Amino acid sequence: MRTRVKICGITRVEDALAAASAGADAIGFVFWRGTPRCVDHDLARSIAAALPPFVSTVGLFVDPVADEVRAALDAVPLSILQFHGHEPAALCRAFGRPYLKAIPVAPGTDLLESAARYGDAAGILLDAPPADGLPGGTGRTFDWDRLRAPLPLPLVLSGGLSAANVGEAIRRFAPWAVDVSSGVERIDAQGKPVKGIKDAARIAAFVAEVRNADVRPA
Repeated sequence: MRTRVKICGITRVEDALAAASAGADAIGFVFWRGTPRCVDHDLARSIAAALPPFVSTVGLFVDPVADEVRAALDAVPLSILQFHGHEPAALCRAFGRPYLKAIPVAPGTDLLESAARYGDAAGILLDAPPADGLPGGTGRTFDWDRLRAPLPLPLVLSGGLSAANVGEAIRRFAPWAVDVSSGVERIDAQGKPVKGIKDAARIAAFVAEVRNADVRPA
């Protein structure tokens, strides 16, 4: 099976094109205002318009009101929605789009029980717990040993992925897709990722490691 790749937190046309050129299947627009990765509707629409065919666009929301999601859908051609907060399933399914539901892998979380609440989701995205005021995109991994039983929906694996560890993650869990943000961002002089600014070489390296894992199973 070919593992799908989503590059999230896109804020520039050149980064979206770098993702597409490297072979990414989807890019993610963050519409939550609490992060530098947030984009407004006009910018997201202009980036989406620059994409080549067959690259999906994902809109990420954190505990939105329904009108916020509708406004984004009216303005931006989104293929799928991603909910990264405490949204009930009724809200997630209310917009006529497939959706992903993020579940933080925190101590005490029953992953099977949490996933079962979103039985009509297109997939379940597992991420590290919130940190530093961010619900996702923290650059931290979760305890992979907690993922013992298969989930009832396609698995999208996220949380601290990079070219250094994504191959191991794929060989261990065979997810439907992997989702990366900070792991492909530009690194500043202090060695920290620049939120919202991607690095084309890091994107290419990440996708290459995914493809290597696909052809070299454990």
